Amino acid sequence: MVALRDTLSRSSMSGADIDWLHRLVGDWQMVADLAFADLTLWLPVQRDDEADPHVSPWFLAAHARPSTGPNFYHDDVIGETPGAERARLLSQVMETGRSTTPDEIGFVREQYVPVVRTGRPIAVLVRHTDVQNMRQQGGLEVNYLQISQQLFSMIAEGAFPMDHVATGVGRGTPRVGDGVLRLTAEGIIDYASPNAVSALRRLGHTDHVNGADLAQIVASRIAQGSTVDETVPLVLTGRAPWGTEIETGRMNLTMRSVPLTRGGERVGALLLLRDVSEIRRRERELLSKEATIREIHHRVKNNLQTVAALLRLQSRRLDDPKAQEALAEAGRRLSTVALVHDTLSQGFSERVDFDDVAARILRATVEVASTQAVVATAVEGSFGWLPPDDATHLAMVLAELVHNAVEHGFEEGGSGGEAARVVVAARRARDDEAEVDLLEVSVTDNGSGYAPATSDRQGLGTQIVEALITDLRGQISWETTKPHGTVVRFTVRLRGSATG
Repeated sequence: MVALRDTLSRSSMSGADIDWLHRLVGDWQMVADLAFADLTLWLPVQRDDEADPHVSPWFLAAHARPSTGPNFYHDDVIGETPGAERARLLSQVMETGRSTTPDEIGFVREQYVPVVRTGRPIAVLVRHTDVQNMRQQGGLEVNYLQISQQLFSMIAEGAFPMDHVATGVGRGTPRVGDGVLRLTAEGIIDYASPNAVSALRRLGHTDHVNGADLAQIVASRIAQGSTVDETVPLVLTGRAPWGTEIETGRMNLTMRSVPLTRGGERVGALLLLRDVSEIRRRERELLSKEATIREIHHRVKNNLQTVAALLRLQSRRLDDPKAQEALAEAGRRLSTVALVHDTLSQGFSERVDFDDVAARILRATVEVASTQAVVATAVEGSFGWLPPDDATHLAMVLAELVHNAVEHGFEEGGSGGEAARVVVAARRARDDEAEVDLLEVSVTDNGSGYAPATSDRQGLGTQIVEALITDLRGQISWETTKPHGTVVRFTVRLRGSATG
């Protein structure tokens, strides 16, 4: 489907007009639901003096379907041009700035409403109703249609959408189907939909809803001493176009107020409300689970660091240099895995920002590697966010390769007279055929060169690297560079991006 920002490029509107239309479309699902009708937004085409007179000066820029009744348009109609009669009506409404409802054609009823901003029409909104399939009108339908007509009048007056108000539907934001209240200018309920009545009943109000003061109903149910947002009184009386949430011992209730005006004077308000108790309960459970998971990662990190420290203590009590070196290597590898768990313990995401991990691995590995040279490090490109399993494997691989580069490349302090340097470069790619994300990494040093042949790869570090790369379904290669140095390149398939 074509986005509104793409269709707007065909018009010659100012930035402020375009922003007005974006906010209208961001909030017009509510209007479509109340009107039980499809809504289409028609914009004038940007034309010059040499434009083809046979090309329509209008195009359909946006379309909304109601969630409360049958749809009028079942196919995507964005980008269509109008027929001659529709084009005439659109131009008429644009020129006069007045709404019009032409005679029904068959079972189709339409209403043309000018979209006004700062006193001038900038577009035309059309309401399309299939009379044959229209819902049988009862109390709910009549009141919804009355409210929708008030909103259409506000659109034609330039009073809707409202300035400085967030539009659209977010998590927990009430919609028409959740519950509708209509308030008088004094904040008294003069209509409540069945879902709204049910919500107030769950809140604890057992008396008649119609004729009741909504602010009093809610205020009497808020626990004494609890903190109340300053927006609550203005929303409950319909005086401000805001949203708020209240929490009582019984439930969590989100509310959104839309003041209804006529000629610039407030005549009442539309209030949408929704019981979000279950949503908030699940959010609290998720927060609790996330906190538990972070605490587990923190404890794993602490345990790994403790084991690494014990290995270092044990190595100091040994006389065999090879045994000391083996325990030191094991401790270093445990510390590398601990880095990943430390990152996971500090955030809410289930994925790891590996760029931060890579930088920390480089610093830590160069500090502990035995060498006579001062080695500078750099990370080029980006690893991006990785699943924890991939991050642990890559952390081990990266630590081993950097350690080998420093230990073997600069063990005698030689780098051909250049400043010793290790560069890690990373690039994300996509294999569309296999539907998998790839990570291409190189570790380059300017040392004396260390590219072991296949028959020479008997060291534990090299075996660990190759085993981990195999587990990641990747390939690795060592090359000696000229005039000196080594580059290790590997490509791995990231888990979670595809099956197989």
